[in-house]
Amino acid sequence: MNKLRACASASGEGMCCPMKSLNPCAGEIPVSAIHTMTEVAYEYDAINLSQGFPSFTPPKALTDRLSEVTHGGPNQYAISYGAANFREALTQKVNRFTKMDFDPDENVVVCNGCTEALLVALFTVVAPGDKVVVFDPCYENYVPDIRMAGAEPIFVQLTPPSFSFSEEELDRACSDPAVKALILNNPHNPSGKVFDRDELSAIAHIAERHDLYVITDEVYEHIVYEPMEHIYFCTLPGMDRRTIMCSSLSETFSITGWRLGYLYGPKEIVDTAKRVHERFSNSSSAPLMEAAVAGLMFPDAYYEALKATYTAKRRLFCSGLDALGIPYIQPQGTFYVLCDISGFSMGSDTRFALEFARRVGVAGVPASYFFQHPERRYIRFHFAREDRILNDALERMVPAKRLLD
Repeated sequence: MNKLRACASASGEGMCCPMKSLNPCAGEIPVSAIHTMTEVAYEYDAINLSQGFPSFTPPKALTDRLSEVTHGGPNQYAISYGAANFREALTQKVNRFTKMDFDPDENVVVCNGCTEALLVALFTVVAPGDKVVVFDPCYENYVPDIRMAGAEPIFVQLTPPSFSFSEEELDRACSDPAVKALILNNPHNPSGKVFDRDELSAIAHIAERHDLYVITDEVYEHIVYEPMEHIYFCTLPGMDRRTIMCSSLSETFSITGWRLGYLYGPKEIVDTAKRVHERFSNSSSAPLMEAAVAGLMFPDAYYEALKATYTAKRRLFCSGLDALGIPYIQPQGTFYVLCDISGFSMGSDTRFALEFARRVGVAGVPASYFFQHPERRYIRFHFAREDRILNDALERMVPAKRLLD
């Protein structure tokens, strides 16, 4: 502070000496709409259905083990790409569901959440001047991540309400010689879409034809509703050698704050990803990895119960929307639902979201922030909350039409 005052005094005008400019790429990173609406929820004491994290207590086996680890360790750095026992347990779990034969030493990097895993994957495969194909709408981190890696995003539209895509449009986008990778989020945020086998096969054929890496974001892999099923992209013919599969334990075990994510891929890709990860964050939390091993050993019954829990919550929230006459797109996976607000007179989804939080007391995310083309019909809500909170939110929504029209 004293140095700043001295600098101001020396200028003769009470102003600080001019500074060199900041990184223009960093300056172009948009403010997170999700985090902004969480702050709005706090400001207006609104129920936060904007930031998608489960508000349930994690499984007791994890928290009990964490309590033990707090006193007994480990408390120092783990090996950079993940503690050995964590990687072993994680790989057993991943192999069980994918039917692959990943090696815990050669095919995995443990990261600080899927957020870092995706960034590591991008910095591993793309170089400045490359292009990356992304489906539109998309999770808000993808575009800034691509640009931070020096690459350019190319968008292929998912068309509501089914969020289907044109194979011809995808093939045309991928035919650009500068395109090196494609990001595939499945199950998809914000739409709740689950890509079926035919769609995934079409993507695989196009990736093969144009020699692309496919970076998958599969954090909602265990939150899929009947009759849909989650198909791991790396299991499709020929895709094991070009897929970098990113995921995390956050949504599966309700531990978003533990920041335990990971990526799997071929050894020649993972060897480079390990070095990228080392420079980004060194290693993930040693005590949290140790505690999470308990969850990775859970039997299939745990995942069946998780699916049943979210199926019931989807039913509760969507039936409440039906009763209120608020149209929405039924999610096939994830814990998000897009509500159609075109029947209200607000005009802007951003204005609607702010007024909905202020006057109705429920916070959602204006979905235009996920779309790269003009689309202002939707608000994204999440239903990963206790039933009493969901019922409270629905009760608050009863006078919405009167308050906002």
